[in-house]
Amino acid sequence: MRSVLVKNLARPYICPSCAQSVRLRLRSSIYATVASPTPELYDVVCVGGGPAGLSLLTALRASPITSSLKLALIESQDLSHSSTWSLPPDQYWNRVSSLTPSSKSFLEDIGIWQHLDHTRVQSYQRMQVWDGVSGARISFDWEPHSSNPSKTIAYMTENANLLRALQTRLSSLPPITTLDKTSVSSISFGPSADPSSSDLDLSSWPHLTLSSNHQSLAARLLIGADGINSPVRSFAAIPSRGWDYDRHGLVATVTLSTSFPENHPRTAYQRFLPTGPIALLPLPSPYATLVWSTLPSHAAHLKSLSPDDLSAMINAAFRLSQVDIDYMHTIPSGQADELAWREQHTPIPEEGSHIPHRVTAIQSGSVASFPLRLRHADAYTANRVALVGDAAHTIHPLAGQGLNMGIGDVEALVKNIENSVRYGGDIGAGMGLERYGAERYAPNNRLLGVVDKLHKLYSWRSGPVVGLRSLGLEAVERLGVVKELFMREAAGRG
Repeated sequence: MRSVLVKNLARPYICPSCAQSVRLRLRSSIYATVASPTPELYDVVCVGGGPAGLSLLTALRASPITSSLKLALIESQDLSHSSTWSLPPDQYWNRVSSLTPSSKSFLEDIGIWQHLDHTRVQSYQRMQVWDGVSGARISFDWEPHSSNPSKTIAYMTENANLLRALQTRLSSLPPITTLDKTSVSSISFGPSADPSSSDLDLSSWPHLTLSSNHQSLAARLLIGADGINSPVRSFAAIPSRGWDYDRHGLVATVTLSTSFPENHPRTAYQRFLPTGPIALLPLPSPYATLVWSTLPSHAAHLKSLSPDDLSAMINAAFRLSQVDIDYMHTIPSGQADELAWREQHTPIPEEGSHIPHRVTAIQSGSVASFPLRLRHADAYTANRVALVGDAAHTIHPLAGQGLNMGIGDVEALVKNIENSVRYGGDIGAGMGLERYGAERYAPNNRLLGVVDKLHKLYSWRSGPVVGLRSLGLEAVERLGVVKELFMREAAGRG
């Protein structure tokens, strides 16, 4: 026993950060080839030109503190497609995101919001959420006495509208190096420094080699905004944990039976079914976007239906019992006739108040589905590496918070980079990056956990769980103060 204690006491202590650096260097030697000995040097290299990556680079360029940093963007897609994106006013892209007032405020601060096409942005001021088994319901809207000056819960806009606005704003600022239509073929650390040389020691800088022309870049700080399968996260040897939900998200752009005046308050609707929630979120009238989380087999069936039958299934999912909906999933066609017959024997709540107005048409080509997953990286930073957006976390869409989490990451990381520049620190090392991770990890982890538990809680069809969750929902509905706390948290103002 004594020999074991002596052996343990003699073992040197290695701090977690140092241990990660060792794993990172070992991993990089396996993951990548050695970079070119003469790379182009950059202060910040961002891999990924989605909303998170573009908003980060725009914020750094727009800030007087960081505007002189040398920046580069690497994106595998052709960015000219999103910069010139356009659709007729009666068509909407099926990839739509919900932006909270907090996210809107940040986008305004960095000069992006005004570049959106606001004829394609729709705010909503109310939300109806209810249990598809028990019927327990909660209504979200800001009370007249609320401390929130704006009555808006969120803003709906197409991702393409946001991407175009980001590129428009970024093009109005001093230029950055944009390397699109190419990917990263390798990432490694630089070679060990020569002690006798006066050159900058790049041995701790990530070196990237591009697949298209083998161009080499070295980054004082490497940003991974490159999605759920992030190569930057793999290089940094940061594990990502989670699971697949065995659910698919079905999306579509739909036409509603009723049009609304331009400034009419709008409502979002969400019904929790045991197979997953279905949500209908407003777009400029008379359109709406559908997000239906359901079984993969159901999603495949729904995509095979005619527009009239798919419209009937959506209307049924907001109006009929789970037993009726389950049956309608089993028939290959004829859902429109089936719904008309079943509605004769089903009490239907008032449309526009407790349930959405009817879906009358499906936009051609807008129906698609994607697998739902939960992922969370063990850390958001490593030596000279930071992760933002889906590279750091992937969330179930039932709360509509995925993009807002990424924008929150960007805002926090930019603030920490500004502090490092302001006080003469190294933007890729030290406490600045650690503060970013500490600031964002806990709230993101909490939100991921809450959404995951909601998904599991509402998957129960019967038993005491249904009764208890219904009591909880009804209690929150009656407690205005508690409900406002939930709303402030959802709006990013908690």
